[in-house]
Amino acid sequence: MAIPHVGEQAPAFDALDQHGTRHRLQDYAGRKVALYFYPKDDTSGCTAQACNLRDNYSALLAAGIQVLGVSIDSPQSHQKFAGKYELPFPLLVDEDKQLVEAYGVWQEKSMYGRKYMGTMRYTFLLDEQGCIEKVITKVDTKNHAAQLL
Repeated sequence: MAIPHVGEQAPAFDALDQHGTRHRLQDYAGRKVALYFYPKDDTSGCTAQACNLRDNYSALLAAGIQVLGVSIDSPQSHQKFAGKYELPFPLLVDEDKQLVEAYGVWQEKSMYGRKYMGTMRYTFLLDEQGCIEKVITKVDTKNHAAQLL
């Protein structure tokens, strides 16, 4: 799947978070959503990004932005990650890769000359009508909240 562009309707989603709570795009009608995709729970870059969003969560909420993290990790992995770093926002479970594929972030990556498929660190800011307002493909993990505000 191609990455959705600014101005397009965001692909619908229906996913459970680390606590088993269901989240659907339509549940957020009238609110902005920062849907951030990250490669793996409890790795250095993903931790820096999550903690930056955590530390600026009240400012993001004040700006009307609900944060939702997404990775292909298990609910148990998300629970451990969210608990360890006291993350106040939901982490959506995408073990079947439906969200990463719908948003075009499941792509070929390369590390040390080895090619593999993985999740790109991209964030989609959705407007109150569920349209793509902003796509951040160059995420600054230590200052990600500032990129959204």
